[in-house]
Amino acid sequence: MKVISIIVPAHNEAENIPVFCERAQPILESLGEAYSYEILFVNDGSTDETLEVLKQASSRDSRIRYIDFSRNFGKEIATTAGLHHASGNACILIDADLQHPIELIPEFVNQWERGFEVVVGIRNKSRSDSWIKKVGSVIFYAILNKIVETKVVPNSTDFRLLDRMVVNEFNRLTEVNRMTRGLIDWMGFKRTYIFFDAHERLHGTASYNFWKLARLAFNSFVSLSLLPLRLAGYLGIFITATSSIAGFYILLGKYFFRWHFASTFSDAENLAIFIVFLVGILLMSIGLLSLYIENIHREVLGRPLYIIRRKS
Repeated sequence: MKVISIIVPAHNEAENIPVFCERAQPILESLGEAYSYEILFVNDGSTDETLEVLKQASSRDSRIRYIDFSRNFGKEIATTAGLHHASGNACILIDADLQHPIELIPEFVNQWERGFEVVVGIRNKSRSDSWIKKVGSVIFYAILNKIVETKVVPNSTDFRLLDRMVVNEFNRLTEVNRMTRGLIDWMGFKRTYIFFDAHERLHGTASYNFWKLARLAFNSFVSLSLLPLRLAGYLGIFITATSSIAGFYILLGKYFFRWHFASTFSDAENLAIFIVFLVGILLMSIGLLSLYIENIHREVLGRPLYIIRRKS
């Protein structure tokens, strides 16, 4: 039998977990006798009754397991812990708040059986999202896809299926500040997409507020791209080039060719241009240092140099 692991990060989801299990189990059992399943909850430092609810659910059904964090480490780390401890031939990441449609799990499994190693859920536009979140999402993906090596599909979610081979390779990645979906996209593998409409959250409020989303976006830019590190150098090149052209124009026009416009610049203005030139030199020097820091950054990440799907 093939084992399907359902990985569910949970932070203050005491009211949602019983409903999640009630809805998920019939759907997982409908997959047929060729499959067994486990539901692995990761209690991410909840302050409500989530842990007690998980203990009760686990005691009633041995296929329901849980990991209990000592404190809140965040959803990305909770997802990583779930992938570390899951035993399935395929792992499905899904939220506990029931916004990800559980009824699509058979379709995810069907695509996996067709040979796809990563099946990604793409959320259609949601009316429940605030305009700030919608605009922020557009800006985030626009910037991210300009600076990263591997493109990230807009509105892709953590609702996705990973083949065991993908999970094993993911577990080799060591960075602390991580965006799970970005790392999965970086790894490659054969993938397909399933589009869905998000359900309304059944109980509680989302743990990801604006500031947590902003921090995740910033961490994503830093961990998935080194362009921010190089920006000071690029800015220095621009400032140095601009101030050099202006300085030479004033020098030649004022003291050699007696151009009228060049002669209008005072000595104080000439000094200001020279200071700007020096600032550009400093920024270029910082950019040079960033190249060395970039090499250190790549080495410290410890990512594998390559990933092999299979070999003979």
